[in-house]
Amino acid sequence: MGNVLGIQISCDALFNGCTNCTRRNAAYVSQLEDNLANLKTQLQKLIEAKDDVMTRVANAEQHQMRRLNKVQGWLSRVESVEAEVGELIRHSTQEIDKLCLGGYCSKNCQSSYNFGKKVSKKLQLMDTLMGEGAFDVVAEKVPQPAVDERPLEPTIVGLDSTFDKVWRCLIQEQVGIIGLHGMGGVGKTTLLTQINNKFLDAPNNFEVVIWVVVSKDMQLESVQEKIGERIGFLENRSLEEKASGIFKILSKKKFLLLLDDIWERVDLAKLGVPFPAISKNASKIVFTTRLENVCGLMEAQKKFKVECLGDNEAWELFLQKVGEETLGSHPDILELAKTVAKECCGLPLALITTGRAMSGKKTPEEWNYAIEMLRRSASEFPGMEKEVYPLLKFSFDSLSSDVLRFCLLYCSLFPEDYHIGKIELIECWIGEGFLNGYEGINGVHNKGYYIIGVLFQACLLEEVGSDYVKMHDVIRDMALWIACEVEKENENFLVSAGVELTKPPEVRKWEDRRKISLMRNKI
Repeated sequence: MGNVLGIQISCDALFNGCTNCTRRNAAYVSQLEDNLANLKTQLQKLIEAKDDVMTRVANAEQHQMRRLNKVQGWLSRVESVEAEVGELIRHSTQEIDKLCLGGYCSKNCQSSYNFGKKVSKKLQLMDTLMGEGAFDVVAEKVPQPAVDERPLEPTIVGLDSTFDKVWRCLIQEQVGIIGLHGMGGVGKTTLLTQINNKFLDAPNNFEVVIWVVVSKDMQLESVQEKIGERIGFLENRSLEEKASGIFKILSKKKFLLLLDDIWERVDLAKLGVPFPAISKNASKIVFTTRLENVCGLMEAQKKFKVECLGDNEAWELFLQKVGEETLGSHPDILELAKTVAKECCGLPLALITTGRAMSGKKTPEEWNYAIEMLRRSASEFPGMEKEVYPLLKFSFDSLSSDVLRFCLLYCSLFPEDYHIGKIELIECWIGEGFLNGYEGINGVHNKGYYIIGVLFQACLLEEVGSDYVKMHDVIRDMALWIACEVEKENENFLVSAGVELTKPPEVRKWEDRRKISLMRNKI
């Protein structure tokens, strides 16, 4: 009896299951038309939901945010379903044509059943996707990299020693603020860029490296804005409110602030930058400037002068820019090229400019003419007037008075590489009337020494021992360019000093000249 009862129960269950299955299968066919209509409606709603999410994502990504993975996954699934449903809709007409008996039966039951089942499954999937697409948040802030790479020449010459000293201060020594000073075109920005890019692969624990170009016309608001962009503080508020916001963020981070090309004291408190504590693990600031006294104004614990290149390094840089092909085009060119390189006196900007200009010059005559031009009228050499002198002239223009500018231009009357005695120079300035207004010989001389100090700190004069100064050749050329071209109406110098003249220049060249120098010749 037990065995018979067990068989009876199994048969009942089997019958009910078959009945339900048959009804469900029949529904796939009988409800096909309604399901197709519903499918089109739901597809349109899903597309609208997808478009809304995409709009939100696009707006977020414009503000440097990144879409969430679950949002991207949902969008991908929607696009896939959209394609599949589109395919079903395209084949729906021929499936509808197969229906008969008012849609309750089909001329091809198996085909209609399979198609109806697919439609039903897609409706369920779209319903699920609609529910999953109700996102509160579609994107998140992108974590800023610790440092942004900056473009840099593939080969750098002559900065290794200074770089190593600065790097030790950044990584090991208890130094908060570091100043890099030197004349224009000497490679300060290149050095600072090297430091910035070194953090891309060197082990360090700075949470953020911030690069800001300050420049001569410094605007605190602009500097603040660049710092804010780097640390994600973009609120449009007053200077004081921004400073407070920036301070709150930076005071909780170990940061490195790189300030390029500053000409005066930058008030860190007004920017909102915490003053770096002098400790091994504290934040740090590195800046570049042409004015040595700015290092004092910025309270730098360490300062490094970026010097011009030595002869070997200068030749290596010049060689890179001229190219081996040009130097090998004639046996005489190699020695002539070395002479051209020496005319640049180790200034990288001048070496790069002249090297590029001479690339492709393959006759000795062209090189001899270039040497003559650099010695007699360097401003006419290609690239000097447009690329080199204007950059150096920023230092001249930044001098605080006309007296300082007159005194500097006067130094260009002396021969190239001439060691000018400080007393001799001050006496000349007195004779020109530059130091009027100071009583007593001591007062006048003290003023003269003060001016020499200002010009030295501006990297426009170089000290030779304790009693002499000289002008870098390129600075002298720039000064003559200003005196003879830029300020021709006011200055208009005639300078042929130390060039072995055996007779005076033609009389017509003396006309309208305000100052003439023919010293150290053979007249």
